[in-house]
Amino acid sequence: MPKAKPRFRPYNYDQDAMVVINYQNQLQPGTFEHAVHYLIEHKLDLSIFYPKYRNEDTGRLAYDPAILLKIILFAYSKGIKTSREMQWCCETNITFKALSCDTVPHFTTLAKFVSNHADEIEDLFEQVLLVCHEQGLLGNELFAIDGCKMPSNAAKEWSGTFKELEEKRKKLRRLIRHHLKEHHERDEAETEAELDRDIRRAKTVLSLDESLNKVNRFLKTNRPRMGRGKRSKEVKSNITDNESAKMTTSKGTIQGYNGVATVDRKHQIIIDAQAFGEGQEHHTLQPVLETVEARFKKLGIAESIYQQGTVITADTGFANEANMKYLHERQINGYVPDNKFRSRDPKFNHQKDKYGKRHQNLPDTGWKETIPANEFQFDPVSLTCICPTGESLKYHATRTDQNGQSRAYFQGRLLQCRHCPKKHQCMQNPEAADHRKGKGRQVSFTIESKRLPNYTDWMKHRVDSPKGKEIYSHRMSVVEPVFGNIGTNKRLNRFSLRGKKKVQGQWQLYCLVHNIEKLANYGRLAV
Repeated sequence: MPKAKPRFRPYNYDQDAMVVINYQNQLQPGTFEHAVHYLIEHKLDLSIFYPKYRNEDTGRLAYDPAILLKIILFAYSKGIKTSREMQWCCETNITFKALSCDTVPHFTTLAKFVSNHADEIEDLFEQVLLVCHEQGLLGNELFAIDGCKMPSNAAKEWSGTFKELEEKRKKLRRLIRHHLKEHHERDEAETEAELDRDIRRAKTVLSLDESLNKVNRFLKTNRPRMGRGKRSKEVKSNITDNESAKMTTSKGTIQGYNGVATVDRKHQIIIDAQAFGEGQEHHTLQPVLETVEARFKKLGIAESIYQQGTVITADTGFANEANMKYLHERQINGYVPDNKFRSRDPKFNHQKDKYGKRHQNLPDTGWKETIPANEFQFDPVSLTCICPTGESLKYHATRTDQNGQSRAYFQGRLLQCRHCPKKHQCMQNPEAADHRKGKGRQVSFTIESKRLPNYTDWMKHRVDSPKGKEIYSHRMSVVEPVFGNIGTNKRLNRFSLRGKKKVQGQWQLYCLVHNIEKLANYGRLAV
């Protein structure tokens, strides 16, 4: 006899329901949304946003900055980056409805709020930092500084020196003349296929003409962008966002900004967040340290934070002679190692044996064997160099590197290196531009000379000491989790705005989200 079918409660998706919801009850204490709501309603002064509104007497009612801030900060905390998705969440998500009081700002309103209030966002960042100080979340014992390079809203294909951009302009003109010539040489279109081809060619000409006008406008209204340093050279400009820069990262070359963050060790609170449109980090150390000192004095946290023994740590990208001199003269308790500090530490003697050397044949890893520099016959007196195959390399220049050491640079010619059997095991490969100019492989040598101790030597002694090693060991555990949280959990992998000021505002908003999370988890906000 068949078993009777169980009875279940009926359900029907094709129905409407009226649900009574209290928005305040959706913001439970201990959550990020409650922390954002409480801070904005009771702790932060949002009158800094008011001067930009002009609707006191006439005009449409504006959305309160409190509502827009709650939506944007909560969206960033959930990895939602686009303003269109924020608008959709305000229509469908109950937490967004609670924070916005069931209002739905248009996506353009949300986008303009982020891009047009960079100064106000920085003021807001300082207000939240002061709350963190009042809540006892700042230790002021050790600050770790590091940068996170991310692409911006600009294509690297539109980068180049003014000479390269001029060549690009000439190339565009040649392409336009080529397509117009083909168009005029053809008779009137006789078939539908030929008509479609002419339409496509016309669209191509219009696109090329637009690109040409873009290059023309840039070259007429801008000047070459020069790098920093005593021997400043022209660096690549970018037509779309000229304040961004080409940067080399572990994932290749990008066109973007370097988001530099200074993090307090106690609870990993970000005390400073700035965006820089340059790939080299050592130019950013001094402005970051000066900003932190000025901010702490402005907020009344410390009159002179560095004179209280606060330790400053940064990785090797921030090390050069000028920065070491700055730390020494300002009596800042800093630890910034050079790029060879691990080779001087006995603990790392067997690191390459354990994890594999870069310049040896390892069948399992695919590393190629590279000829070391000591196999080149280098004469520091006559400044000559002969490569392992007997070819004489051309002396290029003698320059001082960022560690204050003089290095002699030699370079082969392309005709020498092109058919060399050892070219794939040789030293540095030249850039594509140099390769087109007929340049071959490059090699450099340190020139040992008697000199007086410099500030880099002073920092080496500090970093190599047992105390320095112990202090510097904390750097990575302080700042890297912050970038992991912002990059992985908050999904910030590129800046969506253009211009240093706007990008810095967006970077500070994400750092603001990180600090509010710390307040929600470790602070004493009202329940």
